[in-house]
Amino acid sequence: CDITSHRHMRNMTGLRRNALIAIHHELKKLSGPGPSAWINHVRRRSSLLSSRIAEETFSEAEQCYVQQGQEALQKSISILSDQDGWQTEIETVNGDKVMSKVLPDIGKIFKLEVMLEQQTDDLYEELVDNMEQMGEWNPNVKQVKILQKIGQDTMITHEVSGETPGNVVGPRDFVSVRCAKRRGSTCFLAGMSTQHPGMPEKKGFVRAENGPTCIVMRPSADDPNKTKFTWLLSLDLKGWIPKTVINRVYSQTQ
Repeated sequence: CDITSHRHMRNMTGLRRNALIAIHHELKKLSGPGPSAWINHVRRRSSLLSSRIAEETFSEAEQCYVQQGQEALQKSISILSDQDGWQTEIETVNGDKVMSKVLPDIGKIFKLEVMLEQQTDDLYEELVDNMEQMGEWNPNVKQVKILQKIGQDTMITHEVSGETPGNVVGPRDFVSVRCAKRRGSTCFLAGMSTQHPGMPEKKGFVRAENGPTCIVMRPSADDPNKTKFTWLLSLDLKGWIPKTVINRVYSQTQ
């Protein structure tokens, strides 16, 4: 986050509006053949199309983080709305599926689609409101700390990864900007790597990068007590690790 670029910051209010316009256009393109049901649902509820950004007073650095979070959400929606080119990595007997594809500007990305036996509101509370307790139940996460909150939608987090089986991948940490939004019954949690003065790189950890990443949760059309859960994962763990090992770790992690 380059807080020295004052000209860029002066234009940030306009950029925030532009981000919403861009999201609007991405969703509008999905009105053609084959858009997924959740996109249509979001459009029907006027979700991201007509959302209004609260006129909050942010510092220049805070506005930069807000813009990054919206960019992560915009990119994620664009990726998830494109149904072409996905290859199955793992598929379980109950229909849980991990897929992947390669994007020119990002590299290999992974998408998990599952049906969870939980209500969407409960999942949102656990993943967003109780984010710092994630390490208590997620073996892939050792610790999550919220470094800064900006308004209702944006936060900066520091995450330390859990150990992989056989310690194939050594200790990694991430600093991310996250954008959490609820539109109707659909919930989004998008993110991407950033920098924060409160968390420089730590000795003994490789600072990895992520993004765009996004979790989309919406009630099942058949049973409102269940949630259709979609997770887009894009990581760069850095270091000298063979791609075959990395890809296996990603899919198994999801």
